[in-house]
Amino acid sequence: MFKSKKLVLFLCLLLIGTMFLTACGGGAEDQDQTQQPAQDNQEPAKDEKPLQVGIVLSTGGKGDKSFNDAAIAGLEKAKEELGIEYKDIEPREMAQDEESLRFLAEQGMDLVIGVGFLMEEPLRTVAQEFPDTKFAIIDAVVDEKNVASLTFKEHEGSFLAGALAALMTESNTVGFVGGMKIPLIEKFEAGYKHGVEYINETEGKNVNVVSAYAGTTGAAFNDPATGKELTLSHISQGADIVYHASGGTGQGVFEAASEKGKFAIGVDSNQNWMYPGTIIASMLKRVDVAVFDTVKAVKEDTYKAGLTVFGIDNEGVGLTDLANVTELEKSGVENDEAKIATMQELKDKITDEVKAKIKEIEDKINSGEIVVREE
Repeated sequence: MFKSKKLVLFLCLLLIGTMFLTACGGGAEDQDQTQQPAQDNQEPAKDEKPLQVGIVLSTGGKGDKSFNDAAIAGLEKAKEELGIEYKDIEPREMAQDEESLRFLAEQGMDLVIGVGFLMEEPLRTVAQEFPDTKFAIIDAVVDEKNVASLTFKEHEGSFLAGALAALMTESNTVGFVGGMKIPLIEKFEAGYKHGVEYINETEGKNVNVVSAYAGTTGAAFNDPATGKELTLSHISQGADIVYHASGGTGQGVFEAASEKGKFAIGVDSNQNWMYPGTIIASMLKRVDVAVFDTVKAVKEDTYKAGLTVFGIDNEGVGLTDLANVTELEKSGVENDEAKIATMQELKDKITDEVKAKIKEIEDKINSGEIVVREE
């Protein structure tokens, strides 16, 4: 009897211990289930490789404060906002354009950009060699399935520049200095002259335009000495405002205008800060926007080959702010208060009536009421 009670007590204690261990420790299967989520979080996903972009710059290269610098500005924005990486090449001569484009394609770039119409044939050749690489070209049309062609309505923006010059001139003579004499640059001249003629017709003025080109080769876009010489010639003929479409050659245009106390209109990028008190406005050709938008499209997998045209309707061309000194202009003169004041003083010479007229013209071009001629 006593032994039976001891046996029952032992069995009860054994049962209770087993239940206690099961409740506190859990089985092996339970332990695996509770540990699994922690194992999933131990190795976070690695960051994606940054988009790689290569660009071959046009004559004049970086530092032209115009066409090429606008393209670089677009890439810098993409670097900051989209996290891309880019490599730029400045060929010493045109013969190296194809070699440079091919080198970037061979490096496995996600996008290769050629800057300028002179890249047309080299880029076409390389794009055919690398059908799986995405390309873009500025200022030319390459009809290939892997090329985005980015062109501009330069004549529309130049119309605004011509209208502004005609409204502001006191001598009734304004000038135009082009770089290389080719149809693309002649579009700038045609639009500029058309803008002057429009003001003559609508405002009863009689403004004359004198024009000249720096040369017939790519070197004409990087020849400040010739730009200065041509501008001095225009000034001797009575011009008090000179508009240029000549890349780095425009440096000479500004220098001549500044020395003679005359005025100039910049091109492509905001050049107003370069000679404070001399440059009344710049005709913006938003190469930076075209480059940024194309890079963004590649990153977001919405890239499309074919032609995209930038004009007044999509803010691809236009004039700089006629009323206020912008942050970019302030930065250009390193926030020098005296230079900022000089720039503002020049902008203040543009009356509200002139500003309203320019806005009216811009709206009419946008609506199609004014059709700007291209030649």
